[in-house]
Formats: sequence, C-alpha cells, structure tokens
Amino acid sequence: MFHFFSKKEFLKDLLEGFVDIHCHILPGIDDGAKNINESIELIKGLQELGVKQFMPTPHVMQDFYPNTDETIGDAYQNLLQALDPKLLSEITINPAAEYMLDENFQKQLNTQELFTLKGNYLLIEMSYFQPPINLEEIIFKIKMKGYLPILAHPERYSFYHNTKGYYKKLKQIGCFFQLNLLSLSNHYGKDVEKIANYLIDEQLIDFVGTDTHNNNHIKKLTNLILNKNSVSKLPHIIENTYNTFSVI
Repeated sequence: MFHFFSKKEFLKDLLEGFVDIHCHILPGIDDGAKNINESIELIKGLQELGVKQFMPTPHVMQDFYPNTDETIGDAYQNLLQALDPKLLSEITINPAAEYMLDENFQKQLNTQELFTLKGNYLLIEMSYFQPPINLEEIIFKIKMKGYLPILAHPERYSFYHNTKGYYKKLKQIGCFFQLNLLSLSNHYGKDVEKIANYLIDEQLIDFVGTDTHNNNHIKKLTNLILNKNSVSKLPHIIENTYNTFSVI
C-alpha cells in the first residue's frame, strides 16, 4: 500500500530577506524586550527566521507606554551601541512606533510629531475592547495630515468578527491593513485565525509583520505550518511588504 503525504509548508521558508515592519525589540520601553540582552536575543532569533530589516514599533499609549521620539531614540541608540558590529553589518534597524488611537494620539497628530515607518506610513492600533467611536473621522484626519494609516492586526479586533463588511469600509476610506503572521495559527485563538484567513481570501491584507514581543513568539513562528490558502496567497503579501518598506 502506498501512502501519500502532502509536504508541510513552513512560514519560515517564505521569510528570507524579510522586512519586519512590526516588532517590539527595543529594550525596556514597552511590553516587548525588557532589556538589551533580550533585544539581542530577539534580533538573533528573527534573523535566523530570515528577517534582515527591522522596524521596531514600540507602543505609544498614553496610560501605559507614553513613549516619545526621545524615549524611542534613546532605546534605539542604546541597542545600536550594544550590538556586535558583525551582526549590525548584516541587518538594518529603523525605528518607528505603533500608536494607540487615544486622546494623546490626536494631540500628537495635530502637531505632526509622529514616528512613521518608511515614508509617511503610520502604524496605528485600537483597544481590543472597543473601537474609537469616531474611527472613520480619525482615519480621515490622519490622511489629511499627509500620513498613510496602517491598522495593525485588524484580525485581532473581535468586535468586527461578526460585522466583517466593516473591514471593507475601512479599506475603502484609505486604511491599509497589516496582518500578524502568528494569526495564521491558533496563537491568538481560532476566531482570530479564521478572520485572518478571511481577510487574506478577500485580498484585504496589504502587509504582514511578526509583532514579536518575546522568544515564545519566535518559537511559534519557527514552527508555524501554513495552510494551502496561505501558501498560495501569502508570498504576494510578503513581497508587497518588502517592496514597500525595504531600505536596501
């Protein structure tokens, strides 16, 4: 009797030269790397996965992580000084931020003191409990100030899971979507995995990132096996992420 086994497709096989536009590797300023040593461990672990370009995006969150250009810049410089020159020659690190859409963000938006990704792309997030009541107005204001809003991990906002059509509305008003790669597993739960696949199926995802906070995330990314849907559609999204944000 012959047994036919389908080849397992691992996420890591698609990440050679990857640009990670969403990770928390700067030391000691949010819920990611706690110190320099953890930062270096995360960088090495992501590098082994294929990441070559890093865009650290520490939280900017009024009540928990009130980061500024200064705190992000200081953490970045401390990390650069601690990295082995050989490792630093093999990668690039360009810091940005992940902005919570809170009251403080709207003040920062008015002064345009924001830490963007490459160009005017701005990474934003919402509370997991409820969206801002004026979300569409905020997105409009972001665009009026000349920024291109990227909503981080839209698949994780459970309040949209039963109103999936709203995702398309957000896209129509000019909001880009960045999917967390771990959402292609059950890491955040089966519901999130289901919505992640829906958003990919509907071609609503523009970019992907790891959203790495700790070594456990890297281990799960290393072992993540893709389903057939992801195998066929994810390479294009990864390529678009690279083409948009690569600085090499």
